[in-house]
Amino acid sequence: MAINLQKGQTIDLRKNDKGESVYDLSQVTIGLGWDVRQKQSGFLGKLFGGKEEEYDLDAIAFLLDSNGKVANLGRTVQTQNGRHVGLYEGDVIFFNSMKHPSGHIWLTGDNRTGAGDGDDEQIIVKLDQLDQRYQKILFVVSIYQGREKNQHFGMVENAFIRAVDARGKEIAKYSLSGDATMNGKCSMVFSEVYRHNGEWKFRAIGEPYNTDNFVDILKNYTYQ
Repeated sequence: MAINLQKGQTIDLRKNDKGESVYDLSQVTIGLGWDVRQKQSGFLGKLFGGKEEEYDLDAIAFLLDSNGKVANLGRTVQTQNGRHVGLYEGDVIFFNSMKHPSGHIWLTGDNRTGAGDGDDEQIIVKLDQLDQRYQKILFVVSIYQGREKNQHFGMVENAFIRAVDARGKEIAKYSLSGDATMNGKCSMVFSEVYRHNGEWKFRAIGEPYNTDNFVDILKNYTYQ
């Protein structure tokens, strides 16, 4: 049975709550889901067909070395429309660089609405094959253009991050619903997976940030 985590709680990813090694970590899915709190629609909203805003929550992963830093920040490339995109093919997995060069961790896609049940975004990682130089993976969630659109985690409910093993068994889940303490917070360090004595651990963090740009958080984890 999956473990529902509290903020700050840590578990062993391979073992269940009885200490039995039951989970297959050859491929682990880190799934993110959320709902947007529905606004109370008055008469005018109904009359003019008021439409709920879309919230674009982005899942990001930082691959950290033994010093807790991102060693490879990738490179800058020019896209077909002439834009310059940084952090490409480095140790940061995000919407502009969705697959790590090793092939052992990747982002499946970008869901812009949070509509529907289940995971809205997924990062998949082959933990058993991940190079030893990676000691920790930090999972960050940011609301795209949250500051500009006045969108924040206080407006998000039923947000969760969960770990599912290669056989589809849910290992752990950390749920977080927005409240007044989350007002104005546009990014969240949701959780981390890290090595400890040869085993992989999963820790629920839930640390909010004002910024809607994950690069501001990344600066805390670089050598530069």
